Amino acid sequence: MRPTAASGCFGSFYVPMDEALAFASVDVSGRPFLVFDADFPQERCGGYDCAMTVEFMRALAFNAGITLHLKALYGDNSHHITEALYKAAAHALKAAVKRNDSGKPLSTKGVL
Repeated sequence: MRPTAASGCFGSFYVPMDEALAFASVDVSGRPFLVFDADFPQERCGGYDCAMTVEFMRALAFNAGITLHLKALYGDNSHHITEALYKAAAHALKAAVKRNDSGKPLSTKGVL
């Protein structure tokens, strides 16, 4: 999904995962940037190093050309926090590229 000149589509989403709550907001803008705010109480989720979450999200944002903000608002279990962050990012991206009745993504590009 490479942004085009007609980009500027936004999406955001909250995901609750048991005791954890995560938020993601995305702008399909062609201007890659990542803001990542999450603490992981446990270093690992099974064999998964939780520090890889920020690395994956950075690679996603910069290779897709999107602005991505992620925040874990709270949580006690690193597995739940990680899963909520990934799901929030996916749902925010889905919302950002959703087409309106005209068949085009929702955008204010060229309107404001």
